[in-house]
Amino acid sequence: MIKKNDVVSMSYVLKNENGEELGRAEAKEPLNYLHGAGNIVPGLESAIDGLAIGDKKDVTILPENGYGNVDPALMLKIARSNFPSDIEIKPNMQFSSDMGGQERVFTVDSVEGDDVCVNGNHPLAGETLNFSVEILAIREATKEELEHGHVHDGSGHHH
Repeated sequence: MIKKNDVVSMSYVLKNENGEELGRAEAKEPLNYLHGAGNIVPGLESAIDGLAIGDKKDVTILPENGYGNVDPALMLKIARSNFPSDIEIKPNMQFSSDMGGQERVFTVDSVEGDDVCVNGNHPLAGETLNFSVEILAIREATKEELEHGHVHDGSGHHH
């Protein structure tokens, strides 16, 4: 049964409300994460607590338990002159910026003349997430993984 400090391997398909696929992890390349460490969105972590190997579950996660709601304060218009002049700024380009002491990733939405419109929200902010998950493996985390707060892949430990 999945409990805090277990390393969980799972496959999943993620779709939005309209049924469009947003992401997936196949069984041969599963998502491995440390349970209880906040490595995945809170709604998914709480939904699979206590599941066992081989369990399948469909989980619907509202934005507040997923990637948050869209924050209008993170939709910014920045003068083109604030960007390096030798870089071509294009939509979907990403850059990080320090905001209030924490690093945020911004995605360029559009370039309008001398203004660059950027969005600091997670691409899935405001989305209702529909996960179909299957639990493939559960093992106890190593001491090192617990200290680091995430899974160390490539250790050759496969269950």
